Amino acid sequence: MTSTTRQPRYLGDNPRFLAGLFMSPAVIYIIALVGFPFVLAIIYAFTDISTGNPDLEFVGLATFRRVLADPVFRDSLWNTFLFAVVANVLVVILATALAEILIRDFKGKWLVRFLVLLPWVAPVSLATITWLWTLDSIFSPIDWLLRQAGLITENMYWLGRPGTAMTSVIAVQAWRIVPLAAVIVLAGLIAIPKDITDAVAVDGAGFWRRMFQVTIPLLAPIIAVAVLFGVILTISDMSVVYVLTRGGPTNSTQVLSTWAFIKGIEGGALAQGAAVALFLLPVLIGITAVVLRLARRREVL
Repeated sequence: MTSTTRQPRYLGDNPRFLAGLFMSPAVIYIIALVGFPFVLAIIYAFTDISTGNPDLEFVGLATFRRVLADPVFRDSLWNTFLFAVVANVLVVILATALAEILIRDFKGKWLVRFLVLLPWVAPVSLATITWLWTLDSIFSPIDWLLRQAGLITENMYWLGRPGTAMTSVIAVQAWRIVPLAAVIVLAGLIAIPKDITDAVAVDGAGFWRRMFQVTIPLLAPIIAVAVLFGVILTISDMSVVYVLTRGGPTNSTQVLSTWAFIKGIEGGALAQGAAVALFLLPVLIGITAVVLRLARRREVL
């Protein structure tokens, strides 16, 4: 006996039509705000277009050669790696500690959760401007507290010296991403079977042994996801560096995203700005491949 599949009578009953209909806004959004600018950047990178010369004259790889010969670009590339690696190491450590705190029951837990999530829900520009005032070279409240404690005798000039400027932007970026990473790690902690934690407690394992021999190995794939999000947000977002230092002093905090904006938009060299921006793609692909490979290897083990 054969059975025939009855075709939907109306389009509203067709699951394929509904799937395409509901997915179309997301597809249009991605094409309009990601796909089109990306294709335009590729075209611009192989020309010598600028705000003063809008003609698309093909020059091959000449634009990339000029970018690679620029010492500021090489500094920006190194700063991008340093910025992403150090910031996300701090994010993993702080997010894991916060998740361990938030999974426990204590008074005022709702307030702690609110304060933890506040950096993530606050507009990035507004939050960064707040840090800009906090790290002010003259009126910084951090400097005032350190002077009152007798730890310093003169202002630190957090954003005016290369070392402290890079430390400051890394700290602010980590502060921004920690809430998202903490929520991801917290979800992983909740998903750990209670039988495992009970067995570890019966065996008499202490906090540190339980953390490094049970919790972290089980959370490794989840932590990898948090790191992946953190790396993408750190490398592709220019807000923190641009608002705090604009790449200074003397390009010591310049990263690829800010240098692409300064070169292409503020400087008018659209072709070179597009070429610098395109270097973000292989960097992101390489780091993503490494993180996913490490997570996959951990899952196999």
